[in-house]
Amino acid sequence: MTKPNTTTQTGTPAPSDAHSLTVGADGPTVLHDRYLVEKLASFNRERVPERNPHAKGGGAFGEFVVTEDVSAYTRAAVFQPGATSETLLRFSSVAGEQGSPDTWRDVRGFSLRFYTSEGNLDIVGNNTPTFFIRDAMKFPDFIHSQKRLGDSGLRDADMQWDFWTLSPESAHQVTYLMGDRGLPRSWRHMNGYGSHTYQWVNAQGERFWVQYHFMSNQGVEAMGAAEAEQLAGSDADHYRRDLFDAITRGEHPSWDVYVQVMPYDEAKEYRFNPFDLTKTWSKKDYPRIKVGTFTLNRNPQNFFAEIEQAAFSPGNQVPGTGISPDKMLMARVFAYPDAQRHRVGTNYNQLPVNQPHAAEVRNYMHEGHMQYRFNPAEHRVYTPNSYGPEGGPEADPLAGVEASWESDGELIRSAATLHLDDDDFGQAGTLYRMVFDDEQRARFLDTLTGQGQGITIDAIRERFFQYWTNVDASLGDALRARF
Repeated sequence: MTKPNTTTQTGTPAPSDAHSLTVGADGPTVLHDRYLVEKLASFNRERVPERNPHAKGGGAFGEFVVTEDVSAYTRAAVFQPGATSETLLRFSSVAGEQGSPDTWRDVRGFSLRFYTSEGNLDIVGNNTPTFFIRDAMKFPDFIHSQKRLGDSGLRDADMQWDFWTLSPESAHQVTYLMGDRGLPRSWRHMNGYGSHTYQWVNAQGERFWVQYHFMSNQGVEAMGAAEAEQLAGSDADHYRRDLFDAITRGEHPSWDVYVQVMPYDEAKEYRFNPFDLTKTWSKKDYPRIKVGTFTLNRNPQNFFAEIEQAAFSPGNQVPGTGISPDKMLMARVFAYPDAQRHRVGTNYNQLPVNQPHAAEVRNYMHEGHMQYRFNPAEHRVYTPNSYGPEGGPEADPLAGVEASWESDGELIRSAATLHLDDDDFGQAGTLYRMVFDDEQRARFLDTLTGQGQGITIDAIRERFFQYWTNVDASLGDALRARF
């Protein structure tokens, strides 16, 4: 069978993929070799800026199936009994660049998209239920402290621990990070969490606060530090390879989707601020409620087009869902799309991976870089207009109103006021004492010992000791005894 001809980007046959057009066999290359110029110019522009945090990652597509009835809490079509939706899940590391090893100790990103009949719903979280900070004003500084020094270009333990020990709200998340969750066996063997508090609204207009939990059906398994270090050198793409190969073999990983549900008004009097991203809700107070299961069953056909250009945002909500007064979440609703417009382009949502797959897009936004979607010719390019239905769509005055909390002064004041149990170290101490077992606590102490040995500034090391003493006094004593 004869191979088809190579073509230029405009579809005409290309003269050669091996030789440039020259003046004679060995003469100068000519500038009017348009296929050479096109090929080199395209090559020079193959990369887009990598994500600042979460640069290194991988992902796959799948299907979400609702197996339970949570219609009492939300009217969102994606969560109604028996509903099915296509999904996309991207896993990632936070601090490392594109070429960094998968098995560095780090929090793992867990970004889940539901291509629903009402538009895209994105739940952008991690393999931990908390985060390092609660105010986005600190976010650029936090990421800078995890990246590289301006002079040497090296990562630095001093600046990492300088930031953490000067930001006590980080203690809960750092306890997770220095524990087993910082080195999962694979992406398949870890849970995911929406981390933030979101809102659900049912058909009767009743509102609830929810937190999403994605529980791995493969089990949660950790990797030892020695193995992680060995793999960092021998197979830097270990997690990415593991996921791709498992799906290729037909071993399709799955996660059960749960929510914790808090009645709207209970947020005002709960014992700690339920919108604080550094805290978890007690499962005794708000047990997990199962919603359904999603399964990853299809690898990307083109990694760049479908994973690298995938652009998530926690602002992508659907009718029956919404955001909360979580200060980090509100800032991320701005920051994520803004980053994507810079990284991918003005019309990044028109890329196939970012388009809604089960809903139609109708609006008056047009033009800009790489615009190719167009409205029918008779549609106006502005609103309001006087051309009737053929003039274009009209807004739904009820859209988003059901999930509004901005005018609830009591709630806003409560979210900005300290609650009874609003401290920075309490939940971190509970995690260490009550959740970790003896073996996990021993590994945790070993990990902290290694971290402390990387600190070269005495004042920062002293704060490091005090930080962990604040988490647990016996832990602080044991750690000091190691030095």
